Amino acid sequence: MSVKDVIKKSILNSENYTSFDVGKITLTLLIAVLLGVIIYMIYKKFYAGVIYSRSFAVTLVGMTVMTAMITLAISTNVVISLGMVGALSIVRFRTAIKDPMDLLYLFWAISSGITVGAGMYVLALIVALIMYVLIWIFYARQNRDQIYMAVIHYTGDSTGDAILRELHKTKFYIKSRTFRGSNTELAVEVNVKNNNLFFEEKIRNLENVQDITLIQYNGEYHG
Repeated sequence: MSVKDVIKKSILNSENYTSFDVGKITLTLLIAVLLGVIIYMIYKKFYAGVIYSRSFAVTLVGMTVMTAMITLAISTNVVISLGMVGALSIVRFRTAIKDPMDLLYLFWAISSGITVGAGMYVLALIVALIMYVLIWIFYARQNRDQIYMAVIHYTGDSTGDAILRELHKTKFYIKSRTFRGSNTELAVEVNVKNNNLFFEEKIRNLENVQDITLIQYNGEYHG
């Protein structure tokens, strides 16, 4: 059967426009809402960025349901699917995704909606469980290892050597060293385990150390 025959048969088969399985549609949308809420809760629980966006989290739920609806619509008729593709092709999304993890959650929501719309409920639930376990594993590891930027102002070369000796007990990287006359600004990336900031007080009590500032960050910069 040629493509032309398939399209002609789809047009002539008007039952696709008038008959609907209400039970299947209801079940599909309920499971889509459930998966969307699961994705929402996982995103909220494991969010590690600077500012949590509740609107983005709610978007994940809506994205799952809307994708499931579109999949249900295009699966009924070839003509509807072609029209839907044409309509969606003119849509332009201009919201910048700065965090790669946000892109992962968006793709997860869309994939869940497609899978549920296709009737593969068990597959969508299994993938949700696997994603939760993976995110939990990496999140637990991130909680053990935290990265801080330590900005230290001091005077004297001997003080700088003493600071490095105190930092030697942990993993660190010197990012910059700025000299302003007799004053020095030292920026160091410090890897802290179990939130143990033992070095802070020791450095602060060193002679000729003016101040120390600790800034926690996730090791990524977004412009």
